[in-house]
Amino acid sequence: MAIDEAVREARKRLDRSKEYRETGWYHSFELPDGTPIQGAMSLAHQIQRYASFPMPDDLRGKRVLDIGAYDGWFSFEAERHGAAVTAVDCVELPTFLEIQRKLASRVDYRILDVYQLPAAGLGRFDIVFFLGVLYHVKHPLLALEIVCGLATGLVIVDSFVTDGDIWQEHTQDIPTMEFYETDELGNGLDNWVGPTVGCLLALCRAAGFARVELLRAVGFNAVVACFRQWEPEPEGAGQEPPELLDVLNAWTFGLNFLTAKDEFISCWFRTPQASVNRGELRLEVDGFGVPALFARRDEHGVWVANFRLPPGLSSGWKNVRLRFADSRFGKTFRIAVDMPLQVERLTLHGVCDGIAWIPDEVRISDGGYASGWVSGLPENCDRGNVHVTVGDKCLRVEHIGVPDAAGRRQINAALPPDLRKGEQLFTVECGGVSSQSWPLTVV
Repeated sequence: MAIDEAVREARKRLDRSKEYRETGWYHSFELPDGTPIQGAMSLAHQIQRYASFPMPDDLRGKRVLDIGAYDGWFSFEAERHGAAVTAVDCVELPTFLEIQRKLASRVDYRILDVYQLPAAGLGRFDIVFFLGVLYHVKHPLLALEIVCGLATGLVIVDSFVTDGDIWQEHTQDIPTMEFYETDELGNGLDNWVGPTVGCLLALCRAAGFARVELLRAVGFNAVVACFRQWEPEPEGAGQEPPELLDVLNAWTFGLNFLTAKDEFISCWFRTPQASVNRGELRLEVDGFGVPALFARRDEHGVWVANFRLPPGLSSGWKNVRLRFADSRFGKTFRIAVDMPLQVERLTLHGVCDGIAWIPDEVRISDGGYASGWVSGLPENCDRGNVHVTVGDKCLRVEHIGVPDAAGRRQINAALPPDLRKGEQLFTVECGGVSSQSWPLTVV
């Protein structure tokens, strides 16, 4: 109990409101004429923080987003280095506007909550600052996913942590996070969570960043660099890349993915390597890297690895490729992201037993398939959105072939053992459009 009370008191003491009230400023500034403005955070500390960020000194041609800009020092500093900057905060601060006027700054200042950012139409940014914000948000993983989706390159996450000095003592522990219902942290009602360093890193990885690197962890503060891309492919040939066999939606076994859902990508591949761990895998979707969640080999020697769909993908066809850390990328597959099914008319051109190839008849005793040939299916049709019925029974679609010269696709659907024998009707549906019914004898 004494330890709990000591922790509570330590959290309460993290209160800088007195310093802020005394100065009226959180950031410190030196104006062009040399006039100093002293805030709760020293100018020297701000300069040191900015210099530690792994980004180029010359930001010309780069777009920078500063979320939780406060008085705006980091926004104006990035602009001074040549960037086109958008600064965001949840309330308008007169101090920001005052400095903006005195610097004749062209920073685009927006008043938005972090959860409003996806719908704000701001576009994408090469670099995002997310400094001192994470512990202020009620839904930290959602916020990081939003931030990841807005970034095309680098995100700097600076956050309160509970164990900045001792985090290395428990790197193998399950990540944990404190929750503050009222004013437990710094006497502030807008402080919600206190992650450990391990939890902060895990949150950033789970949000969809390819690489997450701890820059600093001291006291109650940690700074993390989060990258959307993997490190460059190795020079030279290196080892053989994985032989990618298929890329599918882990839930539907199709090729369609929705960014509004928690979707997982399953990759099947072969490699002569005796073992593969998930940390070796480098999946890339439309240029964005995403870490593996697991990798395992089946009884046939084929490996399967699952990955989260990376945030921030636009709609359309996306290239997917896979490599090892010490190999180059191999074969490319395509997935469809947020693509509607555009179906006008479906036409059946024949149905037969998928094993005996007897026209207009299937044999359930063989435990086989009904095979049909259909035209009119959209390019992004798959096993998850094409439905086959025989009578009142919905069959499991196992295979959809590529279109032949006439645009017809072969569909194989598994025959359930309890399928009623006799005369039945075979129908294909996709995107709310059904084909004509094809007479079929079940024997």
